[in-house]
Amino acid sequence: MKSEFSCVLKAWRNHESELRRYLAHRVGASHLADDLLQDTFVKAMRQGEVFCCLDNPRAWLFQVARNSLIDYHRLYHESVELPEELPESKDSVEPIDELGACVVRVLSELSAEDGDIIQLCDLQGMKQQDYALAHRLSLAAVKSRLLRARQRMRATMSKNCQVSFDGEGRVEGYVPR
Repeated sequence: MKSEFSCVLKAWRNHESELRRYLAHRVGASHLADDLLQDTFVKAMRQGEVFCCLDNPRAWLFQVARNSLIDYHRLYHESVELPEELPESKDSVEPIDELGACVVRVLSELSAEDGDIIQLCDLQGMKQQDYALAHRLSLAAVKSRLLRARQRMRATMSKNCQVSFDGEGRVEGYVPR
């Protein structure tokens, strides 16, 4: 019986101060670090002979200490009282998100070729290489056509939906028709 705990006690003596510093650094309060340290020690003692067979008792002790720390934070995390009456949040919708109706309308106004390539590559996520194979085009031709189709779509949206863009090309606003 005594030999089963001797390896635990030996490992504990070798690593106790290091474990205490580890825990104290993470919780800030020495009394709390001591509580977590004691919890780690109890878990090590419960292992008995199994602990003696560990390849790296130091790593095991630190893992148990870390798990105890995580459990503590899960159980006792600080919370903030919320007032009874919370103001309603105003969900602001980004202009780009409201632009969906305009996109559908403009797509129908583009040429069939422009609408097809934008619909498949940009909206449905088809790879340009796959589009090229399906339409018997080179990849360079698809890239060029897609670029021109996007430019025409942008111009049409700017005109018909009065879309405005910021300096970085992001949608700033629009006027629905």
